[in-house]
Amino acid sequence: MNAGKLASLAGELEDYLGDPHDDRSRMPFARVLEHDEREQYPHGMVSLLQDWGLHHYCLPERWGGRAGDVEVGFQLVRLVARRDPTTATALMITNVAFMPTWIAATDEQGRAAVDAINHGGRMAWGLTEREHGSDILANEMRAEKVPGGYVLTGEKWLIGNATVADVVSVQARTDPRGGPGGWSVFAVDKRRCPAGSVMPLPAERLHGLRAIDMSGIRLDGVFVPEECRIGAEGQGLELALQGAQVARTVICAIALGAVDTALRVTLDFAEQRSIFGRKVADIPYSRRQLAESFADLMVADAVSTAAVRSLQAVPEQASVFSSVVKYFVPTLLDRTMAQLSVVLGARQYLRAHPHYGVYQKMLRDLLAVHFVDGNTVVNLKSVGAQLDGLLAAAVSADDATRAEAAERASGVYDADAPLPVWEPHRQLLVSRGRDDTVVSLPVAVERLRTMAARHGDRRQREWLGRAADLAVRLSGEFARLRAELDLLKRAQGRGYGASAELFRLAERYCALHAAAASVQLAVGSARVFGEGFPDGAVLLLSLERVWRLLHPTETVTDPEVVDRVMEVLRDLHTAPRLFSARPVPVRASAPGPE
Repeated sequence: MNAGKLASLAGELEDYLGDPHDDRSRMPFARVLEHDEREQYPHGMVSLLQDWGLHHYCLPERWGGRAGDVEVGFQLVRLVARRDPTTATALMITNVAFMPTWIAATDEQGRAAVDAINHGGRMAWGLTEREHGSDILANEMRAEKVPGGYVLTGEKWLIGNATVADVVSVQARTDPRGGPGGWSVFAVDKRRCPAGSVMPLPAERLHGLRAIDMSGIRLDGVFVPEECRIGAEGQGLELALQGAQVARTVICAIALGAVDTALRVTLDFAEQRSIFGRKVADIPYSRRQLAESFADLMVADAVSTAAVRSLQAVPEQASVFSSVVKYFVPTLLDRTMAQLSVVLGARQYLRAHPHYGVYQKMLRDLLAVHFVDGNTVVNLKSVGAQLDGLLAAAVSADDATRAEAAERASGVYDADAPLPVWEPHRQLLVSRGRDDTVVSLPVAVERLRTMAARHGDRRQREWLGRAADLAVRLSGEFARLRAELDLLKRAQGRGYGASAELFRLAERYCALHAAAASVQLAVGSARVFGEGFPDGAVLLLSLERVWRLLHPTETVTDPEVVDRVMEVLRDLHTAPRLFSARPVPVRASAPGPE
């Protein structure tokens, strides 16, 4: 779906849901907060989204859905999340639980599953267990082969939708010895199991996403027919890892939506509130806090957009994109929320405030993005395990290799470029040293310089040129990382792979990938997102935000850059439009005078 059609579809969903500050709308903040206070599952809001047909955009067309591009579902869920991350998560859990089916099911299994979801069915993904957490190879649920099927015994815990779901996709041990080939996935339809054989575990009370169903199930000798196994016997680990790549990518829609609302209501306050004789938004310190928060959101927008599109454009690189985005976006946006909290001040504590009460919910709900479907350690471990090859390619690639990488990257960063049919089984678990975003960065920088030279506005020419200069400095950090990695390997030998130092290097690589994604999107979609994109000041401040993760004391912008970024932010806020590179209209209203 091209950028224009996606913006139009997103606008239709926004119109359907209405202004979240309006209690008469379909999904108002007042109702969202009521569910949150009561810790009550949002059945009604999930149903109204199903009535609109949002779930269709997350299911394969060949089996009865409407999903062509993954990005469509991602952007629609993002708009739901800016109203309620809990409802968005409840929807997304079914999509994630469906992933093993999408990857490996037969046509008969796939059509039956999609038909059930289209008729209101819900799914859960039964992967983790109480004693083992992220160590899924240590899981204990077993599936014993018997005539006609399997008998499943064991417990899955901390599972979203576990109680409300009709079907739970369960990973179970089919080989008593375990190991990579010792697991399989089964679609356990609770409605077909004997009464009492599938026991729900007590719901867990949560700090964020308080209205979600987070519980578990215990299976006690449950017979599952052969036709309910998804994929081949022994394929369970592969399906879990491929599904995790998708989940890690799309879950960032929750973070983007939450911070969009947090920035929006903070800016409402800053524009309305006067102190010491001037608006909060015009106080230099607060002004920079707001501008930097917007720049953070634009970086997160760029790296998330790339990660989602990469699932189709370059599925062989999914292990890098998914791990980078899942580590970097929630970590970055945590810092953003901390800055916004300083600006909003005491109002973030007022739970019943009709306009700002939703802020603290967004703050709490954002935390879940850190650990859902792969926590920080898991994702950094994945990047660290591939870091040697990634850095070798980033530093040593010749011009021909960079040109080939740029050609592939164009499908990721040109938002109007047609994407191939999504075939999640083509996602590789290791990228084999390929990260086109990073390898082709020098090509993108040259395109940025050309763009700067041709721009008709003197200030934009300057800012785009300075952004290109900073991108070159960021590119030089890959050689520094490579040298530090070589020193680490010599100092620690084979043990370097488990060292804390390797994780620190992986953190820095993720930041550099995000900066490269910002440059790549700026040049790749300049003709797509309309006049004003990219804005040189916004890009420069976005790159500075990454630069300061590596060099905390070095500021490369000035008050004029901040003023321009605030101008762009205010324009989007007034329009109103989503805080994104994409020109997506949203329904939002500011408070009256206090």
